[in-house]
Amino acid sequence: MFHLTKKRAVVAAVIGSLALSAGAYAYFTSTGTGSGTATVGTSTLWQIDTDAPSEDALTPGGLTEQTIGYTVTNNSSGNQNLANVNVKVANANGTPWDPAGACSAADFRVNGAAAGASYDDIGAAGNLAAGAAISDAITLKMVDTGVNQDSCKGVTVPLYLSAS
Repeated sequence: MFHLTKKRAVVAAVIGSLALSAGAYAYFTSTGTGSGTATVGTSTLWQIDTDAPSEDALTPGGLTEQTIGYTVTNNSSGNQNLANVNVKVANANGTPWDPAGACSAADFRVNGAAAGASYDDIGAAGNLAAGAAISDAITLKMVDTGVNQDSCKGVTVPLYLSAS
């Protein structure tokens, strides 16, 4: 038979109390709010690289068209949408090309656009992921203006490409 001593009764009471306190929790409920911020970057300029022209030299009204390939690269850390690449005969900074003599942008046409006009190339349009690149090409043709075009002999025709 089990005999309960005073010492055992105290130990049993302490153990029972601990068991009850371990199993019974009391708590309150509450709500709270917080706030924070994040920073959104901006777009990054497109990188445009062109290839050397193919084909023979251009002549007034000649059969030759030079094909110029180009690549547009997204140097952003996120996606960017390329809507258009505008191509025109112009200086590297986009200003009108004005070589010595009568030769001008009006002696050339880009991808069949009117002589001297710019051409909007949407063939490369699309959403480009970070670091992605897309390539396309345009053609350049010398038109026959009906007047002497000797001032265009041997010139290097500059192209200006602008991506948006």
